[in-house]
Amino acid sequence: MRGSGIIDSVIRLILNVLWLIFGGGLVLALGYGIAALICFALVVTIPFGVASLRLAVYSLWPFGRTLVTKPSAGMASGAANVIWVIVAGWWLALSHIVAGIGLCLTIIGIPFGIANFKLVPAAFWPLGREVVDLP
Repeated sequence: MRGSGIIDSVIRLILNVLWLIFGGGLVLALGYGIAALICFALVVTIPFGVASLRLAVYSLWPFGRTLVTKPSAGMASGAANVIWVIVAGWWLALSHIVAGIGLCLTIIGIPFGIANFKLVPAAFWPLGREVVDLP
């Protein structure tokens, strides 16, 4: 059992490094990071900046992590998500879907396509969620 955990960790590390270099992880993280800085500068949009920063970190290292709903998320995060969907969420989710389909057209790109599909719910509805490590 212990050997299986080590093998899983090594595979996740290799996939994350390949994702970072070839799968667009670095570009996605930079894009989400720049959006977060803009949101922080506008002050009123700080919650969206936090969500964008969460997306940057998740898109930088997606293998071995997942997105879960925060139990403490309330009505305000739901209302803010509606604004997020209208302003940015739908086209971000759509871009991850298109990139995922494109990557899945090749056998080598399938894991990266799946990583893009994992980012769809995060990009569409990010507030009130958190990124956690898989066991």
